[in-house]
Amino acid sequence: MTALLVDSVAHLLVDGLCAATLFGPVATAGEPGVLILLYNTLAFSTQGIVGLITDCLKRHGPITAMGCIAIILGYMLPLPAWLRVCFVGLGNSLFHVGGGTRTLIASNGKAWSLGIFVAPGCVGLALGTIFPQLGSAFALMLLVCAVGIWFTGKNLCIPSEKGKTGNISLFVPVVLLIAVAVRSFGSSAVNFQWKDTPALTLLMTAFIFAGKALGGFVCDRFGAVKTAWLTVIPAAVCIAFFCNLMPTSLAGQLLLNTTMPITLYLLYRAIPSSPGFAFGLAASALWPGALAAGFASGKLPGILVFICFAAGLTAIIFAENRIKESHDEKTA
Repeated sequence: MTALLVDSVAHLLVDGLCAATLFGPVATAGEPGVLILLYNTLAFSTQGIVGLITDCLKRHGPITAMGCIAIILGYMLPLPAWLRVCFVGLGNSLFHVGGGTRTLIASNGKAWSLGIFVAPGCVGLALGTIFPQLGSAFALMLLVCAVGIWFTGKNLCIPSEKGKTGNISLFVPVVLLIAVAVRSFGSSAVNFQWKDTPALTLLMTAFIFAGKALGGFVCDRFGAVKTAWLTVIPAAVCIAFFCNLMPTSLAGQLLLNTTMPITLYLLYRAIPSSPGFAFGLAASALWPGALAAGFASGKLPGILVFICFAAGLTAIIFAENRIKESHDEKTA
């Protein structure tokens, strides 16, 4: 529990410091659009590879702490803008994979801790973007967390063998990755025109945070499939057809984000012997969806947004049923 608390606070600080770097010293150097693209590519697309390396080394605590240190150095040192971006982008990748793996290992087959770990990131991202002057404070607090992570990681080095299933087709994790990508695409392609002030941005962030934090608890209580049914369809309606209204947009974001810990939970159940790879793949799948949405932001018809979310729901249902069948075959 201590490790989860430290990692969750560090997650807020990591995303906050990365954003403060991009919208602080990097933005003043010129060409911020190109450098932000470089950052996102390094931070997200590398996580699958980092996950494989992390699983081989089985030193998740030190790797997580190293990610924190790299981000602090990227913010603090007087480096060229592109090198700052490399430090914070790769540091972000190391932290997320290491911290996510620590959370998966200690989860004991439950999803609630995943929600607690992933939720604070959006808060840090919003704060660092709106208030980049908080960067120094973020860096100091993150350094303290890095020390705590290094020491709390010593008993979390070896991936758990609990919860292993029978033989699962490669198609199952592929389907789950598609679910992550289309969810990212659908939510990023929508233009919330009412969200035009920092206060309203923080308000939406609070609902996103609540959805991610609650998603794991709801999944543990009702199961992945029932939770997905209860949340994805209402979220799709709210976001696809009523994104111009603040109340429905907020409700849609809360409901949609409950599925984030669910997909992570299912990916881990599909490949339990490789927790770092499972977490890294999920994060990597976010990037192509968000990148594609950048070309259609605010222009995608509502029905296509709804179809994206429905495809994600179908993928979750398929994956959960196949994993359950595989588990039943093993225990039979």
